[in-house]
Amino acid sequence: MADLDQIWSDYGHALRGFLRARVSNPDDVEDLLQEIMIRTHRNLQELREDTKLRAWIYQIARNVVIDHYRASGRGKDVQADDLWYQDPDPATARDELAECIAPMVRALPPEYAEVLTAVDLEGQAQKDYAAARGMPYSTLKSQVQSGRKQLRSLFENCCRFSFDTRGGVSDYERKSDGCKKC
Repeated sequence: MADLDQIWSDYGHALRGFLRARVSNPDDVEDLLQEIMIRTHRNLQELREDTKLRAWIYQIARNVVIDHYRASGRGKDVQADDLWYQDPDPATARDELAECIAPMVRALPPEYAEVLTAVDLEGQAQKDYAAARGMPYSTLKSQVQSGRKQLRSLFENCCRFSFDTRGGVSDYERKSDGCKKC
């Protein structure tokens, strides 16, 4: 079971951004953040699967925002489904897609799969990877770019994406049944 300090360390900053996008008054944001922490603490024992922690916390955050607008009288009849931001949480879409990255990388030709696994999945510095293999850094950079381009093509052949204003994935849908969920 996750502990509250760790949860707050992992999600506090993102929750503050989530609230700032939905509530204009900075003081209200801080109050709502405290309310989310209280509700999380009060109900943490109800969380059955730690893998569902992120979705559970964001559901608490959504409910806190709804309650805030109800209490302030600016949305007495507000329902969760009526809110514009109720579409899948961008981070949730990214989290779901993150599970597909490793299988998609393995589907690439071996030379690209190897370099993307080392550089993008394992975090090895490109210069170190190139030096360890005795290859020019510029050659490795080209391989990484080509591999990423092919990886993007695999994703685009499988799914249709929606992007937020920052270029991040906000939602996706599979194009056909032929593209299995990763």
